[in-house]
Amino acid sequence: MANRKACLFAALYSLLIVASFIGSSESASCCMNYTKKKLPCKVVKGYTIQHINRSCDIDAIIFHLRGRFVCADPSKPWTMRVVNCVDERMRKFN
Repeated sequence: MANRKACLFAALYSLLIVASFIGSSESASCCMNYTKKKLPCKVVKGYTIQHINRSCDIDAIIFHLRGRFVCADPSKPWTMRVVNCVDERMRKFN
Protein backbone atom coordinates (compact mmCIF):
# COMPACT_ATOMS: atom_id res chain seq x y z
CA MET A 1 0.00 0.00 0.00
CA ALA A 2 2.78 2.45 0.90
CA ASN A 3 4.54 1.55 -2.34
CA ARG A 4 1.45 2.50 -4.39
CA LYS A 5 1.22 5.85 -2.58
CA ALA A 6 4.90 6.51 -3.28
CA CYS A 7 4.43 5.73 -6.98
CA LEU A 8 1.36 7.94 -7.17
CA PHE A 9 3.19 10.77 -5.42
CA ALA A 10 6.17 10.39 -7.78
CA ALA A 11 3.89 10.45 -10.83
CA LEU A 12 2.07 13.57 -9.65
CA TYR A 13 5.34 15.31 -8.79
CA SER A 14 6.73 14.48 -12.25
CA LEU A 15 3.60 15.86 -13.89
CA LEU A 16 3.96 19.07 -11.90
CA ILE A 17 7.57 19.48 -13.03
CA VAL A 18 6.70 18.89 -16.70
CA ALA A 19 3.80 21.37 -16.49
CA SER A 20 6.07 24.05 -15.05
CA PHE A 21 8.57 23.61 -17.89
CA ILE A 22 5.82 23.85 -20.50
CA GLY A 23 4.56 27.11 -18.99
CA SER A 24 8.02 28.66 -18.79
CA SER A 25 9.04 27.60 -22.29
CA GLU A 26 6.06 29.46 -23.71
CA SER A 27 7.38 32.76 -22.45
CA ALA A 28 10.91 31.89 -23.60
CA SER A 29 9.68 31.65 -27.18
CA CYS A 30 8.25 35.18 -27.12
CA CYS A 31 9.88 38.23 -28.57
CA MET A 32 10.63 40.66 -25.80
CA ASN A 33 12.31 43.32 -27.96
CA TYR A 34 12.98 44.13 -31.61
CA THR A 35 16.12 43.96 -33.71
CA LYS A 36 17.72 47.27 -34.59
CA LYS A 37 19.17 45.87 -37.84
CA LYS A 38 17.21 45.76 -41.07
CA LEU A 39 17.25 42.28 -42.60
CA PRO A 40 17.58 41.62 -46.32
CA CYS A 41 14.81 39.48 -47.75
CA LYS A 42 17.25 36.96 -49.22
CA VAL A 43 18.35 35.70 -45.76
CA VAL A 44 14.80 35.23 -44.46
CA LYS A 45 13.43 31.69 -44.86
CA GLY A 46 9.97 32.44 -43.43
CA TYR A 47 8.18 34.23 -40.62
CA THR A 48 5.51 33.92 -37.97
CA ILE A 49 3.34 36.57 -36.40
CA GLN A 50 3.32 37.07 -32.64
CA HIS A 51 0.35 38.78 -31.04
CA ILE A 52 0.21 40.19 -27.55
CA ASN A 53 -1.03 37.58 -25.08
CA ARG A 54 -0.54 36.71 -21.43
CA SER A 55 3.09 35.67 -21.90
CA CYS A 56 4.13 37.87 -24.85
CA ASP A 57 4.18 41.61 -24.20
CA ILE A 58 4.61 42.88 -27.78
CA ASP A 59 3.28 42.31 -31.28
CA ALA A 60 6.13 41.14 -33.51
CA ILE A 61 7.09 39.52 -36.77
CA ILE A 62 9.44 36.63 -36.03
CA PHE A 63 11.71 36.16 -39.03
CA HIS A 64 13.12 32.66 -39.50
CA LEU A 65 16.75 32.72 -40.56
CA ARG A 66 19.13 29.81 -40.92
CA GLY A 67 19.65 28.55 -37.37
CA ARG A 68 17.99 31.44 -35.53
CA PHE A 69 15.00 33.72 -35.17
CA VAL A 70 14.91 37.51 -35.25
CA CYS A 71 12.11 39.66 -33.86
CA ALA A 72 11.04 42.75 -35.81
CA ASP A 73 8.61 45.59 -35.21
CA PRO A 74 5.54 45.11 -37.45
CA SER A 75 4.97 48.88 -37.56
CA LYS A 76 8.28 49.48 -39.37
CA PRO A 77 8.09 49.80 -43.17
CA TRP A 78 11.19 47.63 -43.73
CA THR A 79 9.58 44.80 -41.75
CA MET A 80 6.50 44.78 -43.94
CA ARG A 81 8.65 44.98 -47.10
CA VAL A 82 10.44 41.79 -46.00
CA VAL A 83 7.12 40.10 -45.14
CA ASN A 84 5.77 40.97 -48.61
CA CYS A 85 8.99 39.77 -50.24
CA VAL A 86 8.81 36.42 -48.42
CA ASP A 87 5.11 36.08 -49.30
CA GLU A 88 5.87 36.75 -52.98
CA ARG A 89 8.69 34.19 -52.96
CA MET A 90 6.34 31.59 -51.40
CA ARG A 91 3.65 32.30 -54.01
CA LYS A 92 6.18 31.58 -56.78
CA PHE A 93 6.99 28.16 -55.27
CA ASN A 94 3.33 27.14 -54.80
